[in-house]
Amino acid sequence: MRYVKLGSTGLDISPLALGCMSYGSPDRGNHAWTLPEEQSRPLIRAAVEAGINFFDTANVYSDGSSEEIVGRALAEYTRREDTVIATKVHGRMHEGPNGAGLSRKAILAELDNSLRRLGTDYVDLYQIHRFDPTTPLEETLEALHDVVKAGKVRYLGASSMYAWQFSKALYLQRINGWTRFVTMQDHYNLINREEEREMFGLCADQGIGVLPWSPLARGKLTRPWDETTSRSETDEFGKTLYGTLDADRRVSDAVGTVAEARGVPRAQVALAWVSRNPVVAAPIVGVGKPGHLEDAVASLDLELTDAEVTALEELYVPHPLIGF
Repeated sequence: MRYVKLGSTGLDISPLALGCMSYGSPDRGNHAWTLPEEQSRPLIRAAVEAGINFFDTANVYSDGSSEEIVGRALAEYTRREDTVIATKVHGRMHEGPNGAGLSRKAILAELDNSLRRLGTDYVDLYQIHRFDPTTPLEETLEALHDVVKAGKVRYLGASSMYAWQFSKALYLQRINGWTRFVTMQDHYNLINREEEREMFGLCADQGIGVLPWSPLARGKLTRPWDETTSRSETDEFGKTLYGTLDADRRVSDAVGTVAEARGVPRAQVALAWVSRNPVVAAPIVGVGKPGHLEDAVASLDLELTDAEVTALEELYVPHPLIGF
């Protein structure tokens, strides 16, 4: 495994992040398709053995059980000083007031809860899971700065929002001397490339590392378009993201054509395309089977030709902004 810097920081990460939404108690949270601990642990261990040192989870995944499973597995399979753990805050974690969002109260409470579940005294990358229009941005940013200065967080990241919102946050951090965001985790794959319009240019200018979520379009780019899985049939959020335009199918078919000509699985082609963008630091890849991990690692050595890139990109049409 070769390692890269996370944006303009000095932090070394694997150019793939293991997305840990797949790991969690199926009877907790909103995703009945998640893998329980006994099925999750071998996959996390395989990722460590493959050289992946970057693990991305969130407090809201499976009602905190993802953090619990990931924390216990990493404590057994790797050393904390070698591991980059990322988690997130924003989603609802309990009923009643202050159970969600990015207020100072919510951030301080939820970070401590995440640290407890992960079994660590610090998080390498703490990300706001979405923009919170109900909380003054200054309040959120100062609270995030304070948890860095308290030693509980090493770096800060943001997730899906408008480029103007991210630009405003970076400006406020700079003029107030607050710790700045170093990453943007946003929705990016061959089916949805809207982040190329404004967000990627902003990130390139500001030295922000991009961590695309859903780089395989919830699996739509890994198999024939009409083929389904148990996850795709029950993933209500995923159903809102893809399949609304006929062009999506044509792009998926193009992935299949390139993959067949190369003699490799579709996932390798789709991930290689995401990783070739210079602003991308590490796609966040979900691994539910050993083959998923093998394809993700193999994609790092797959170099697409200019002709293949043109074939993959030329069928794209503009999409509405979704996933915010």
